[in-house]
Amino acid sequence: MTLTTFALIRHGQTDWNAQRRLQGSTDIPLNDVCRGQAREAVNALSCYEWDAVVSSPLSRAAETADLIAGGLRLGVDRHVPELAERSFGRAEGLQDGPELEALRIPGGFRGAESEDEAALRGLAALEALAEEFRGGRILVVAHGTLIRLSLNRAIGLQLERIDNAVLNLAHHHPADGWQLEYLNGEQLTAAAMS
Repeated sequence: MTLTTFALIRHGQTDWNAQRRLQGSTDIPLNDVCRGQAREAVNALSCYEWDAVVSSPLSRAAETADLIAGGLRLGVDRHVPELAERSFGRAEGLQDGPELEALRIPGGFRGAESEDEAALRGLAALEALAEEFRGGRILVVAHGTLIRLSLNRAIGLQLERIDNAVLNLAHHHPADGWQLEYLNGEQLTAAAMS
């Protein structure tokens, strides 16, 4: 059986996360909370051996990947543009309120990348990595919405959120597709996966 294992890690916290602002493709740096989150992620990831570390090119994901890889005594193999966060267009930087509501349309915001577009892009990137590293273990640092939408499409569930810098563990088999084992640091039961 050629099973490829993915750790899908959302980047550490930014000031915009703390302020509950939409980040999207805006390149917002990490804040100081992230360093502690990265250390905790290293603890969860250190019980596995990793064949590759890849990340989104946005600085919050790239720096989180550097921190985690350094803690695991690894390097980041590359940055994958298709792993960048979903673009929210003019809604980026906004918090809940009238200005954001004025941009809202079914499934997102005016001028934003659609959920389907982001899910297809993210899942295609993950499946390309599964093909390249078939049978291996890949640590991917990306973004909450992109990971959530990609997993929703891959496993057919509607996940609500992906937390900052915690373990999401998924497995890919070329014939059987995707299976999610850990979500937001918690192992899933068989009932939760169906």
